[in-house]
Amino acid sequence: MPTPFIRKLEYGAGLSDQDRQVLEQAVHDVRQFKPRHDLILEDDSPENIHVILEGFACRYKRLPDGTRQIMAYLIPGDCCDLHVPILSRIDHTIGTLTPCKVAFLPHIVIEDLMSQSRSITRALWWATLVDAGTVREWLINMSRRPADKRLAHLLCELLMRLQAVGLATENSFVLPLTQRQLADTLAMTGVHLNRIVRQLRLDGLIMLKVK
Repeated sequence: MPTPFIRKLEYGAGLSDQDRQVLEQAVHDVRQFKPRHDLILEDDSPENIHVILEGFACRYKRLPDGTRQIMAYLIPGDCCDLHVPILSRIDHTIGTLTPCKVAFLPHIVIEDLMSQSRSITRALWWATLVDAGTVREWLINMSRRPADKRLAHLLCELLMRLQAVGLATENSFVLPLTQRQLADTLAMTGVHLNRIVRQLRLDGLIMLKVK
C-alpha cells in the first residue's frame, strides 16, 4: 500500500511507477514521537523536511500569556516545512497532538526528487498551494464565521483531507483530538466548544462515537 505521503502527492499530480518507487525509497528515516512533542521550535533551521505518516500534529504559536494558538493541523501525508530551505528559519512551532510517526527527508533529497521528476515537482508545488489555500480558509473561519459554522467547517476540511489519503469513509473519520485541542484551534473556551458540539449533535449535523 502506498504511504499517505505518496497518496497525497498522487491526489494532486499524476505520478508514474518510477516516481512512486523513488518516493518510497526516500522515506526510510522514520521515527516515532509521543504526544505534546515539539518537532521544530520557532526560529529553528531544521536540516530535514518532516513528513507526517501517522497521527496528528499542528502548527502553533505561543502567546505572551502562555496560551497557544493552533494555526493548522498536519495529518498523514503532510510535509511540515517544505519552505524552510528557502526561508532559512521557521516562524512557528510544529508539535505533535497525538502519537506520530514522522519521516525525516534531508533537504538535498527533496532537491534531488524535484530535479529527477517534473511530476514530483508539480505535486510538491500543488501540496504547498493547497496548504496556502487552507490557511486562507482558516483566516476566514476565525474572523468571520460564527462558532457553530467554525467547528463544522473544520470537521468538513478534515474529512476531505483524510479522504484524499485513504483515511476516511464517505462521511466519517477518526478524530484523535481532545476538546481542549479543538478549543485551542478555534479560539474558544472548553465550555463554549462543548456547548457547540452538543448543539450540532442535537441538530443532527454530526454523530460522535467514543472508542
